[in-house]
Amino acid sequence: MATYGMVIDVSRCTGCYNCFLACRDEHAGNGHLPVAAAQPDSGHRWMDVQEHERGKFPRVRVDYVPLPCQHCAVATCISMSPDGSVYRRDDGIVIIDPEMAVGKREIVSSCPHRAIFWNEALAIPQKCTLCAHLIDQGGKQPRCVEACPTQALVFGDLDDPDSEISNLRRSGAVENLHPEYGLQPLVGYIALPKRFIVGEVAFADLPDAPARGVELRLEGGARSLHMATDAFGDFAFEKLEADVDYTLHVAAKQYRPRQFHVGRKRDADLGTIVLQPG
Repeated sequence: MATYGMVIDVSRCTGCYNCFLACRDEHAGNGHLPVAAAQPDSGHRWMDVQEHERGKFPRVRVDYVPLPCQHCAVATCISMSPDGSVYRRDDGIVIIDPEMAVGKREIVSSCPHRAIFWNEALAIPQKCTLCAHLIDQGGKQPRCVEACPTQALVFGDLDDPDSEISNLRRSGAVENLHPEYGLQPLVGYIALPKRFIVGEVAFADLPDAPARGVELRLEGGARSLHMATDAFGDFAFEKLEADVDYTLHVAAKQYRPRQFHVGRKRDADLGTIVLQPG
């Protein structure tokens, strides 16, 4: 028996919303009992494309993080539904029974990812089913995966060691959206937004010349990081640890070195660092 899961590569997601629209096309107004009743015409985001904008002009980072139900192996929605109104299939997919869950609004708040929605007209909680009805009919993948133009969504059998999703999992690049929840989700992510430190360097005596090749050393965390400013004098340290104090050292020949302490903020834009001759 297969165990189905998904890997979402955030670096490939362009925020086109094709996955969201495909989900709407498949489920809005279309019931697929016993897996799911029809999704309402508005208000539900079974595939919620969340925009994460960080930093400030002109050094801004924008990422799009698609969020479906995580189909957790340790699912709080199941543990809070001892009557079986929420259950896990043999293939790992978590389903809210559209008949047994009638009137049970508390199931919505049981999800720490906020991936469950309330259907007011039918008085039932609803969420992503990984298009289990299509899988049961012999389909290879959910509609959202099928519609993704950049292959940011990968769906497959986690029990098949030769499947693409298993290879991705073995690569070590896949992480959970919120590992602190301890829910062991079957949906994993690549390239989730991480902390960054950015800025630019300028020479006080050469204000119109870009400070190219200035040496930068970032200390803190597991190891020291090194880079040089680019052709425009800019620099960016990406994918940094979240809860770490950093010290940035800036050095160039014939200029006085400088250093900066960066506290445990998520992101930091140090602006323009001016080096004085000396």
